[in-house]
Amino acid sequence: ELGEKLAFIQNSTGGVIGPFDSFLLLRGIKTLGVRLERHVANARVIAAWLHDSPAVKHVYYPGRVDDPGYETNRRQARNGGMMLSFELTEGHDIHKFFRSLHIIVLAESLGGVESLVCHPASMTHASIPKEIRDKTGITEQLIRLSPGIEDADDLLQDLSQAIAASAV
Repeated sequence: ELGEKLAFIQNSTGGVIGPFDSFLLLRGIKTLGVRLERHVANARVIAAWLHDSPAVKHVYYPGRVDDPGYETNRRQARNGGMMLSFELTEGHDIHKFFRSLHIIVLAESLGGVESLVCHPASMTHASIPKEIRDKTGITEQLIRLSPGIEDADDLLQDLSQAIAASAV
């Protein structure tokens, strides 16, 4: 009788994950710290590399001292995090850039172990009117990147060749 009541609650509320999902969650938590360290390290390396690239107009990464959010981030967090955004300079075709990536995947889902990139203006924020997107910094050239745990040099090489391929 108790099992039937619990099954009903589980089925009607959806608040209980299945046994295999629980196993996967517990297994993933064991390596979470190590994975996050790698994500952050890759984000830091990529942000520095992008900052030095003449093809990049601006890098948004609160782990960099020159970022407007640096002081707030420093007070609230231990590091700059694992997400960054950047804008390519004029003269780069954003669509060619995305098509030219080989390792980094174009996707709206961010935060997996694989490196993912998205174009907020046409993906996550597409329903927001252009005037509002432009006012808030979500330009047509803005790219959001969630570095994964791949080798940093491989990611830099992928970004480098995609930027070169996108030059018009």
